[in-house]
Amino acid sequence: MFSNILIYFVVIPLLMLGALFLCRNIKQIRAVAVVGSIGLIALSVYLLVQYLALRAAGATDPMLFRDSWTWFEPLNIHLAVGVDGISIAMILLSSIIVFAGSFASWTIAQPKEFFLWLILLSTGVFGFFISIDLFTMFMFYEVALIPMYLLIGVWGSGNKNYSAMKLTLMLMGGSAFLMLGLIGIYYHSAPEGSQLTWNLLEIVENNAIPHGWQQFLFPMTFVGFGVLGAMFPFHTWSPDGHASAPTAVSMLHAGVLMKLGGYGCFRVAIYTMPQAAHELSWIFLILTGISVVYGAFCACVKTDLKYINAYSSVSHCGLVLFAILMLNTTAMTGAIMQMLSHGLMTALFFALIGMIYGRTHTREITKMGGLMQIMPYLSVCYVIAGMASLGLPGLSGFVAEMSIFVGSFQAGMADFLAGNGSLRLVFTLVACCSIVITAVYILRVVGKLLFGPVQDDHHRSLTDATWWERLSTVTLIVCVAAIGCFPNFFSELIKFTFSPDIFAVLGMN
Repeated sequence: MFSNILIYFVVIPLLMLGALFLCRNIKQIRAVAVVGSIGLIALSVYLLVQYLALRAAGATDPMLFRDSWTWFEPLNIHLAVGVDGISIAMILLSSIIVFAGSFASWTIAQPKEFFLWLILLSTGVFGFFISIDLFTMFMFYEVALIPMYLLIGVWGSGNKNYSAMKLTLMLMGGSAFLMLGLIGIYYHSAPEGSQLTWNLLEIVENNAIPHGWQQFLFPMTFVGFGVLGAMFPFHTWSPDGHASAPTAVSMLHAGVLMKLGGYGCFRVAIYTMPQAAHELSWIFLILTGISVVYGAFCACVKTDLKYINAYSSVSHCGLVLFAILMLNTTAMTGAIMQMLSHGLMTALFFALIGMIYGRTHTREITKMGGLMQIMPYLSVCYVIAGMASLGLPGLSGFVAEMSIFVGSFQAGMADFLAGNGSLRLVFTLVACCSIVITAVYILRVVGKLLFGPVQDDHHRSLTDATWWERLSTVTLIVCVAAIGCFPNFFSELIKFTFSPDIFAVLGMN
């Protein structure tokens, strides 16, 4: 047996896959999904407790629980694992959404095959977050992407074949850029005459990537991950993919999979090539700033609930990349908080949309109304998700967005006062406008969907949430409220990653 706790985040999903193959009926399939997801949550909480205990005891290593197993010696490829506060936050998020998604898929057709592909996707996600070997990280990244085609193409709705193919082609295109960038990093990972390495921490310590190569490799790596983060103009796969995906896939897709993009942009592109990040960040600040406002405006004019939430995700994920590019502690802490917040609230949104669609058989807000009197539980949950999205104090969206805007304003003012231009300041003010736009489309949807007259008399006979739907939504709501009410806990969890010592190594402020 492996002695390192991290490897079990891959072992448990693999055991779930084996158990699913042996299942013979729907009860067994559900039991495997629920027991496995509970095991992942328990393991995540145990990892969190152990991590905090080590930090409290004085552990100062950038990554804890490090271990490595040789995989392919000629290229020095290892199954190398390690985590810091950001990794653990993402692992917790992933395990919670896998748990909630299992209950949201309680009545899915062809459940055995569906859960096989869904668990394979989650295997890639967990493997990605625990990896510190770039080759292994990329392998798990691809494992997480490939099942999306079948999950949407087989179990999706609407123009699902087009959406699945578009998503696959665009993400594979991003992966091609990413692969070339990672190979370039590998071949400049160590001083001349030393052994080349894929290990992320060794690459940072060696600091051997020449300035010219950083200028070339940074855009390729950032774009490669940025495609998955729905960065403008590479975002178009996301709304179509969300609109056609089944409920649990949308939850995992928007709640976790898109976070691989933001995590990768920071962990690989910025972490290994800080000089290029300083010099070229203005290009991507413009693109991500456009994403923030453009996504919010698109959500205002859509009438399909999934498209509204999908474009909202483009805006919120753009805000994550925008904050990361500010390269200061406050904004980057806010970016991680935003990844957690958006992951939970968008998973809640997609779960609720799936539950409403399963009853009304429509996602058009013009064809629905008065649902508050018909489905009060689901309606109240939708209001809570909406309030989190527009940044109501006491919920996760408020602390995340405030941290981002305060940190971005600090960076912008520092540039302005130093005579380095006002680009960051201007785009910070532009991004702040997204708060108002978000309030417009959230309140518009809530008003049309939940209040006013009932548009279809058949809707009067609809039922409210079942017990498994309530369990799924309550889990997510509690987590959204926990981040909003106890932000210091999550800030303390990730603060060491942005400590002065680490920023000194990276040349940041």
